[in-house]
Amino acid sequence: MRVIGATPGRHAVTCNGIELPLRPTGTTSELVCGVRYRAWQPPSCLHPTIPVDVPLVFDLVDRWNDRAVAGCTYHVAHPAGRTYERLPINANEAEARRAARFQAEGHTPGIWAPRAAPRNDETPFTLDLRLVRR
Repeated sequence: MRVIGATPGRHAVTCNGIELPLRPTGTTSELVCGVRYRAWQPPSCLHPTIPVDVPLVFDLVDRWNDRAVAGCTYHVAHPAGRTYERLPINANEAEARRAARFQAEGHTPGIWAPRAAPRNDETPFTLDLRLVRR
């Protein structure tokens, strides 16, 4: 996640209600962090007790008003359930498929405060949703 122009102390970015551990990049008013999540849960898998975390709902929260002012939703597959029978034939088709997984709407309405991210010393600039207790 890359955020440009957020006011420090006023704006926070959340993923599924958990605040992202944003860090400065060295460029003025630019912050970044990573999000690690579980996209699929096949019948036979390594960690069967960790549930999936999708869709990912990203919110831009205004802390002064305790409201999400903007947001988007990311799906790991086509949101309508469409499956593709073949690989994309060129870069334009691949980009169109990726763009279809984002929806510009879907942020969390109402008054609320984001939950703090659990501290992870191994990956301090990444929110690992697999480690968050639900």
